[in-house]
Amino acid sequence: MAMAGRMAMPIDSADILTLAQWLSPAYPVGAFSYSHGLEAAIEDETVADPESLFIWVAEVLQHGSGQADALLLAATFRCENSDEVTEIDAICSAFAPARERLLETSLQGAAFAQTTAAIWGFDLPALCHPVAVGRAARLAGLPLELTAAMYLQAFSSNIVSAGIRLVPLGQTDGQRQIRRLAPLCEEIADATQHGDLGQLSSTAFLADIAAMRHETQHTRIFRT
Repeated sequence: MAMAGRMAMPIDSADILTLAQWLSPAYPVGAFSYSHGLEAAIEDETVADPESLFIWVAEVLQHGSGQADALLLAATFRCENSDEVTEIDAICSAFAPARERLLETSLQGAAFAQTTAAIWGFDLPALCHPVAVGRAARLAGLPLELTAAMYLQAFSSNIVSAGIRLVPLGQTDGQRQIRRLAPLCEEIADATQHGDLGQLSSTAFLADIAAMRHETQHTRIFRT
């Protein structure tokens, strides 16, 4: 995100296209099958309209998995060797607040790593999703801030997409919320570039509880 008083660095269009491919709904990580606990929040009517959906996703981005994933992605991007990557991946797994959250990040990350290694030829083992994306971005020489911003937009867009189907919302209302969330994705990407895991935290407690409740929800469409 270009900030006042800071010169914007040029971005190669090839980098944008690579990230657009990695973070597209078409990339075979199965993102469409995860609601990140939103399904439970909709069942109890915590989320019931476009505004409550926006507030829910914004909280997850600022105070929950969004900010945490961006820190983990940046920390991995800055790793000099595979041992450091393995350590951060263990932290990412341990930080998951519910069984389904661990399932979500580990299965998507493993699928991302497998496909990306096959196409780009990277040495990329199965890792949690933000760790896998951060490592792949480092190996591909992609810009960190752009990678984090596009990762966060894909993450938030997937939750909104679940809301479109479950609330339900119209496609236009859903796209409005994604547009509203875009500056927040840029802001978080900028603020977490240092990758300081000493700042790793999560206070999106309602979202965490929703993820736990979803594990025993009687009727479910999504895996999480």
